Amino acid sequence: MNDSLPPILIGANSTGEQCTLSFHMANRHGLIAGATGTGKTVTLQAIAEQFSRAGVPVFTADVKGDLSGMAKAGVPGTKITQRVKDLHLSAYAPRACPVVFWDLEGRRGHPVRTTVSEMGPMLLARLLELSDAQSDLLHLIFKIADDQQMLLLDLKDLTAFCGWAEENAAVLKKDYGSVSSSTITSLQRKLVVLGDRGGNTFFGEPALTVDALLRYDMSGAGLIHILDAHALMENPRQYSTFMLWLLSELFEDLPEVGDPEKPRMVFFFDEAHLLFQDAPPALTQKIEQVVRLIRSKGIGVYFITQNPLDLPDNVLGQLGNRVQHALRAFSQRDQKAVKAAAQTFPLNPGLDIESIITTLGVGEALVSCLDEKGIPVPTQKILIAPPESFIGAISDEDRSAQMARSPYAGKYDTIVDRESAYERLRAPAPSSVSPAANEVPAQRKSDTPRPPAGRRSDTLMQSLGKSIARSIGSSLGREVVRGLLGSIMKRSR
Repeated sequence: MNDSLPPILIGANSTGEQCTLSFHMANRHGLIAGATGTGKTVTLQAIAEQFSRAGVPVFTADVKGDLSGMAKAGVPGTKITQRVKDLHLSAYAPRACPVVFWDLEGRRGHPVRTTVSEMGPMLLARLLELSDAQSDLLHLIFKIADDQQMLLLDLKDLTAFCGWAEENAAVLKKDYGSVSSSTITSLQRKLVVLGDRGGNTFFGEPALTVDALLRYDMSGAGLIHILDAHALMENPRQYSTFMLWLLSELFEDLPEVGDPEKPRMVFFFDEAHLLFQDAPPALTQKIEQVVRLIRSKGIGVYFITQNPLDLPDNVLGQLGNRVQHALRAFSQRDQKAVKAAAQTFPLNPGLDIESIITTLGVGEALVSCLDEKGIPVPTQKILIAPPESFIGAISDEDRSAQMARSPYAGKYDTIVDRESAYERLRAPAPSSVSPAANEVPAQRKSDTPRPPAGRRSDTLMQSLGKSIARSIGSSLGREVVRGLLGSIMKRSR
């Protein structure tokens, strides 16, 4: 380890003793919890900017719009000035962070897209709120598409391939079982609804890549990627599915790094309770597995939620670094939740953790982090160190200026619609008689290529070869192997 890398300062206790987080243990994941208005967002901001300055890229969602201020130097007021004095922060200096703004709608940040194949059937089923029968059929559709080597890039690709599978149900039945026409119809309706709710914008190319997130500015500071999630929170399922997709992409794409000096990247998951809300057991199990294994890829995951009990025990048990802001106990149910939350923290004989949780002021917290040996230190009550960047939202003009000088300006703005399943299935079947130059071939069912499972025609394979040649270097020009969450695991040929 490089001893020259100072730890992350979280705050200090009443005696002035600093509470820090070692970079070496930062990929052991963490939790920032507390009731609304107790300071969780400011804590996230202060920790994230220190990761960035140490050369660790950060990704976080901006649920309330407050995190955009990280792109601007702080303007210390009376409270921050006093906090700096109380914590003896002699090196405190207001400064901006290297921020990149993202937005699924492309309005308040660069557009974020992925392909249908990369999202995978498990997460897409959650996004579409499918029944068990519909979900099973969607998995089957993906399997058939993989076997037929059809590129599913956007929703019209998936819709067209569903139609193709329905038309060829009799041929496919031998190898795949029954393909229900009524279930396909209901699935196609849901795809139309998803498209109208933003899916037509989100699914497609150019797709956001993991490489785009693992970048640095000219000084070596890690870029802080901020997803504008204000509008996205109107559809919590879409928000949580997107965040889980991105987490799974990091897991699938990155090689193992062992025990790094510092994380390769840190991922903050705000409103984390939404991830597990109404999630089927199979998905919850996969999430737990990803959280457990992604640590070996050098990724630190920090969940932000109101109460630690919002997370499953198997996930909570993996979060070694914890910051607990105040919880309120207005009812008997609240009191039980406070007691349960207190029991998740390491004991400190000098602190009544259960009582303190309800009396913490704004900017105060109970903290326990892992020491260099991976052992939780006793819980401390501290004052949180203030961020050096601006607290609050920046103006639309400042946001636009930041986007204009972003390294991704113009890269993701224009949708690319290359040949994929939709175009191939609509192409007329080859004929020995060419149509007249001014004649448009009719689109009939008989014109649709129908390669039965295991028996593809030479013409189809030739067409496929051209399509694959065009896709070399893209995420779908690599081997198709579905990973833990059903997304495509990219492996260089």
